[in-house]
Amino acid sequence: MGAFLDKPKMEKHNAHGDGNSLRYGLSSMQGWRVEMEDAHTAVIGLPNSLDLWSFFAVYDGHAGSQVARYCCEHLLEHITSNPDFQGGGGGGGPAVEPSVDSVKSGIRTGFLQIDDHMRQISEKKHGGADRSGSTAVGVMISPRHIYFINCGDSRGLLSRGGAVHFFTQDHKPSNPLEKERIQNAGGSVMIQRVNGSLAVSRALGDFDYKCVHGKGPTEQLVSPEPEVCAIERSEAEDEFIVLACDGIWDVMANEELCDFVRSRLEVTDDLERVCNEIVDTCLYKGSRDNMSVVLVCFVSAPKVSPEAVKREAELDKYLESRVEEILKRQGDEGVPDLVHVMRTLASESIPNLPPGGELASKRSVIEAVYNKLNPYRNEDTDPDILFFRGFS
Repeated sequence: MGAFLDKPKMEKHNAHGDGNSLRYGLSSMQGWRVEMEDAHTAVIGLPNSLDLWSFFAVYDGHAGSQVARYCCEHLLEHITSNPDFQGGGGGGGPAVEPSVDSVKSGIRTGFLQIDDHMRQISEKKHGGADRSGSTAVGVMISPRHIYFINCGDSRGLLSRGGAVHFFTQDHKPSNPLEKERIQNAGGSVMIQRVNGSLAVSRALGDFDYKCVHGKGPTEQLVSPEPEVCAIERSEAEDEFIVLACDGIWDVMANEELCDFVRSRLEVTDDLERVCNEIVDTCLYKGSRDNMSVVLVCFVSAPKVSPEAVKREAELDKYLESRVEEILKRQGDEGVPDLVHVMRTLASESIPNLPPGGELASKRSVIEAVYNKLNPYRNEDTDPDILFFRGFS
């Protein structure tokens, strides 16, 4: 679903910050989509005296950006201000840190509240429900726990001790429990979509799929209920968290992205740069969707390694020399295009390519030397050079 541009918009939105013994970076790119429908939240220090708590989230909008934008501005408030989150206190007396059960209950209540609130706003403003919707994946980090929050098919993962320790489960209509709820609400799953149309079975918004009379909000064709998982923190082993929309996960498996991030953290401590490399690599791997990623690093995250930095420099130098050699071998047909160069390199065994990213993650290095040696190419009239898919 959704229309595409003739060429991708590669400008990025970046941000970074630190606090509470965390560092974070984020990057988002419109890519091939006609509209940028993603949004994100990054907050260090939460209201109600939860100064040592933090919250990060990615929202992947569809059929418009309204729901995603509203959630990025207001979801956290709906979660932290409701009595369930506060353990039933609802204010009045000294602030007490909420229990695990209170946090999980408060997150669920916050999602249901904001979904109902958005419906009311839309009906008053437009005389009918807004048709847009959004997934939401996030983490709330307390001094003792990490609360993973998921509603839809964006995904979050935790790297601990050098491997993927936890990842959220995508809410797809074909999942047995999701399919059962959809069918009980009078719907069907066709071509792995709700009523043959919507690709996610849980989301905020999407009010056209929440109109079944006699069914509660969590029993509709599309449910706004999040799954919440509380994980005890491990200061010695917790490395980083990745939150990303499906534009990232469409082309990178959990282990691939985890390995790629770890390898990047060994060559730079600039988290914005790491996130930009994730987004660019996914674009070059063929992602056609909006792309957003938030990277949160703990104190035990991989550190920059002189050996890794040296290997990276040697790899870049090797790739530059290989591009020069390939261009020098041009025949009667003239200078080979960038696709040919990439395909040639993809057929070779190149040592020390970043795991998970492989050759696609080095596309910018290859393109830079290609442009330097071939300054007369015209990207505007040669879309095959501007961008390519499936070179390997």
